Amino acid sequence: MINKDSPFTKPVAGRDNLDQQEFDQFRQFLEDACGISLGDNKQYLVTNRIRRILEENNIASFGELVKVLKQGFNRKLKDQVVDSMTTNETFWFRDNYPYDHLKNTLLPQLMAPNNRMFGPIRVWSAACSSGQEPYSISMMVEEYKRQAMGNLPRAVQIVATDLSSTVLDQAKRGEYDKLSVMRGLSADRLERYFDNPIPTMWRVKGFVKERIDFRSLNLMDSYASLGKFDIVFCRNVLIYFNADLKRQILQKIHASLKPQGLLFLGSSEGLAGAADLFEMVRCEPGILYKAI
Repeated sequence: MINKDSPFTKPVAGRDNLDQQEFDQFRQFLEDACGISLGDNKQYLVTNRIRRILEENNIASFGELVKVLKQGFNRKLKDQVVDSMTTNETFWFRDNYPYDHLKNTLLPQLMAPNNRMFGPIRVWSAACSSGQEPYSISMMVEEYKRQAMGNLPRAVQIVATDLSSTVLDQAKRGEYDKLSVMRGLSADRLERYFDNPIPTMWRVKGFVKERIDFRSLNLMDSYASLGKFDIVFCRNVLIYFNADLKRQILQKIHASLKPQGLLFLGSSEGLAGAADLFEMVRCEPGILYKAI
């Protein structure tokens, strides 16, 4: 039996308790690192999500965690922390209407004869997480292609970015378990766009994957290296940022769009003070935003 006063018991107490000073230091680090803004009442959420990371990395307390993170040497630990604090629902064809509108309206417009001299159609999936969004976009391109008798007058390039190298690696592999593929994928799409090499794993087929370029990007940094886009998907991301950062991100997205380029936000997100940069367009159902 371990003595209750043994030093081996002390880290557990430190992992279960987050005082105000440690919480303030942690949320300041998080905001400085990636813009995520935590409210005053999130101590329990932080404790709940970070405790396992402390145990796995043999870190005794939240204060020690912040010190290690600020040193900047442990990228894997930073990824673990950011991933745990941005855990959100991610599944295929989320909300449906952005993908239906892309296939039925936007791609036909962009593929029209008067637009064919403008080079590839470029789509950006920002904060792509484990890849469901960019792969869903690519599947819509394939479905439009079938409707067009196998003809794409313009190539489609999809850039998918995320802050976390952990989820980017998963997205690049394009391999998903049964629970993941059940979330939003029809049986037809599962058969058409995935291989099933073993009973517990489905892998995105090469022709879906080949038009996607996965890159690491912090939305707080410059987007200049990405080039210009016809369409940007930045969905269910802005909810993590404070009002000033939301506007800054929307300004930079606006600058990354081609003239009259289009932006999809999450169904519960708005323009956050950047309404002067975009015109709202109704998709029936849903809305998107056109760069002014």
